[in-house]
Amino acid sequence: MSNSIEVSSRQATGTQASRRMRRQGLVPAILYGHGEKCIDLSTKREAIELMVRHGSRVVELTGAVKTSALVRELQWDTFGVEPIHVDFLRVSASDRIKVKVPIDLKGECPGQRAGGVVSLLMHEIELECEAASIPEKIHALVGKLQLGGIIKVHDLELPKGAKSVAEADETVVTCILPVQKGEEAAPGLGGVEPELIGRKPAEEGEAEAETEA
Repeated sequence: MSNSIEVSSRQATGTQASRRMRRQGLVPAILYGHGEKCIDLSTKREAIELMVRHGSRVVELTGAVKTSALVRELQWDTFGVEPIHVDFLRVSASDRIKVKVPIDLKGECPGQRAGGVVSLLMHEIELECEAASIPEKIHALVGKLQLGGIIKVHDLELPKGAKSVAEADETVVTCILPVQKGEEAAPGLGGVEPELIGRKPAEEGEAEAETEA
């Protein structure tokens, strides 16, 4: 889904100027790519939040500039609540680009009914595809996944014309019996905590230092 986002030019840059903008409900942004100069922009926080809810990856910028752009990077505050900076990359619909897309599970797994535990090991996949064909997410279909079975990258259904950057034999999903209490964990896995799925908030103070010049 493509969103239209109105942007304004911004003259003031740096940490203090960006903080003032955020207090006014604005999000600092930058536009670059296609061999053209970088442009410092800003947009309303509500527009970015709407874009996120719609799952938009390619947007139409209006106002100070008029162009199609890929949301290359969106940074959040320390708590992952408010957007604090967005990078836009100029694109045309036919441009082939590399982009990371989330993976989710779809279907009812027969191996799970047999007592197995389904684990999503790869939470996102990097694709090379046309800018106009970026999927919101890739589904790992577990409807035929049996106990002891695995789904690899080459088993995923990708959009027409899209190509995976990841290795074809890389494991995406597994369905195995849970480790019973008292059993030894697999060698080398002791003390490893599961990865938390969600937004990746910027390290405190790091986002502003890296994105605001």
